[in-house]
Amino acid sequence: MANNQTTASAREMGDTKKFKLFSTIVGGLFSLIALIPIILIVIASFTDEKTLLANGYSFFPKKWSLDAYVYMAQQWSTIGRSYMISTVVTVIGTVVSVLITTMIAYPMSRKNFRYRNILSFFVFFTMLFNGGVVPSYMMWTQIFNIKNTIWALILPNYLCGAFNIFLVRNYYTGSIPDALIESAQIDGASELTIFFKIILPLAIPTVATISLFTALVYWNDWVNALYYIQKPQYYGIQNLLIRIMNNIQYLKSGAASVAVGTGSVDLPGTAVRMSMAVIGILPIVIIYPFVQKYFVKGVVVGAVKG
Repeated sequence: MANNQTTASAREMGDTKKFKLFSTIVGGLFSLIALIPIILIVIASFTDEKTLLANGYSFFPKKWSLDAYVYMAQQWSTIGRSYMISTVVTVIGTVVSVLITTMIAYPMSRKNFRYRNILSFFVFFTMLFNGGVVPSYMMWTQIFNIKNTIWALILPNYLCGAFNIFLVRNYYTGSIPDALIESAQIDGASELTIFFKIILPLAIPTVATISLFTALVYWNDWVNALYYIQKPQYYGIQNLLIRIMNNIQYLKSGAASVAVGTGSVDLPGTAVRMSMAVIGILPIVIIYPFVQKYFVKGVVVGAVKG
């Protein structure tokens, strides 16, 4: 009997190892598939422009070139300012958004909060309906007067999202026992004390998750500046890169050629696109490994219960 149990246990361990090996191989293949476009973009940014136009994209280009990055370096004073704008907007927007999101989710997770269902309905309603672009533009520009200010890059659209609120609420409900809150209340702790000293420290995985979501949205945003910003000094990195790309296209166009009376301007337009993509994603690639350990746990636990 003991031998049979030992054999069965060894067989289960063997099956588990085989499954882990299989899942690792499959996961590695999918990761490689996801990395291939990024690798191709990086290689293309270091490829000679004429080689790109003649042979297309390749992992092994015939001629390498730094022309795209030299051109971007010539614009570095402007790019540096835009990097600073994007960094400030991302940091402020993420901190304020996470604070608002976690504070709204807290009463929604408390079963003894009388209006939790009403609050949940209003939050869920925003996932289904919105006022539209024109009413939103009129509200932000005519009532709040944020046009051509840095607040136009922070307040509209991304400051608080219903999906993140429900993600945090579900994490509170599924991972933080009510007995912990009740014991804190017995000790005389106020709701703010419970939230900041007990709930928030225990919610680090989901806070890190929504922080990454929000930071990605703010860093990649170019719509707010398109709607509300007309002064170039408030352009973030994404809007500036779009502007540089448009300038290159104009210089390479026939209109510029007619204006200067010469042939088309020799600029690394295609390679610049790739270098702009590299510059745009570089900060996120650097930051992501530091929050990766919280990412999966925060998403899975926060999405289990609804």
